[in-house]
Amino acid sequence: MEMVPKRYETVAEIPADEFLPLQKNTEAEREQISAPSLNFLQDSWRRLKKNKAAVISMVLLTTIILISIVTIFVSPHNPTAQNVDYINLPPRIPGISIDGLNGKAMVGGELVDKYAQANVPANVNFLLGTDGLGRDVLSRLFMGTRISLLIAFIAAILDVTIGVAYGLVSGLLGGRVDNAMQRFLEILSGIPNLVVMILMLVVFEPGIFSIVAAMAITNWIPMARIVRAQTLKLKDQEYVLAGLTLGESKLKIAFKHILPNISSVIIIQMMFSIPSAIFFEAFLSFIGLGLTPPSASLGTMLSDGYKTFLYLPYLLWIPAATLSVIMIGFNLLADGLRDAFDPKMKE
Repeated sequence: MEMVPKRYETVAEIPADEFLPLQKNTEAEREQISAPSLNFLQDSWRRLKKNKAAVISMVLLTTIILISIVTIFVSPHNPTAQNVDYINLPPRIPGISIDGLNGKAMVGGELVDKYAQANVPANVNFLLGTDGLGRDVLSRLFMGTRISLLIAFIAAILDVTIGVAYGLVSGLLGGRVDNAMQRFLEILSGIPNLVVMILMLVVFEPGIFSIVAAMAITNWIPMARIVRAQTLKLKDQEYVLAGLTLGESKLKIAFKHILPNISSVIIIQMMFSIPSAIFFEAFLSFIGLGLTPPSASLGTMLSDGYKTFLYLPYLLWIPAATLSVIMIGFNLLADGLRDAFDPKMKE
């Protein structure tokens, strides 16, 4: 027979034996924070992981960078070695019988085995084909990607080194110093990058150094302006004024208080500057003002590929696709970092 619980009119009528004793650690458990405490970087990483596009881009770019480094020591073929007997061979991937990937190409309306015509041994394969000088496209792609990324990262380092220092000094000192430094920036920003590159070629030989020198003159200007704006916003904060009142030097305040608080903005701007530098290098190499043969970059491969695009389209599509993937990856990663580092994006 089911027992019906007895009802009481008031709390005082409830007998003491129906109350359960309160455990001593109950209050400590109620006061305990259920979620773990996260610092700024951990919280930013938590938000970044929610952005699938940024995570995929980060994994993809990390893979590309690692492959570029590993292929310095291990490469399918010598990227600069020429072999006139193996010119313009289509891609041949072992185990694949798809036309265009098995060493066969259309010649005069007929499907011809280009490798058999060139007497290429069966154990020699060019996975992405060869160019007009018989050089392996895959090996040159590794080399070109490596050089393009190298130039881009050097440009990013210059942005951080020159742009951050210039912006901090300009924003923190203010007054006439800030006014003079900003007028100097306006003069530099009025000079087109192409004109600067041509002037560098007058002084230096075409190559990595001339490209980096051209970037060092003008590419850090956006970084300097962003850092200056952030510094002007933070220099009137209470903790900065307290440091000045206590006798701290402006240099110590800049590196100990202001710089850590604007580090997220610096990282985001640096990530956006990397694809811009890659595109700038590719553009210069494409028009013949960049690297010189036999060195390869994505721009030089594009320049060589567009000349034979109608009958050897893979020579253009391969570096174009690689350049597009790298630039899209850096832009998506930069967008993800911006959302992760922005405190306003917190749920």
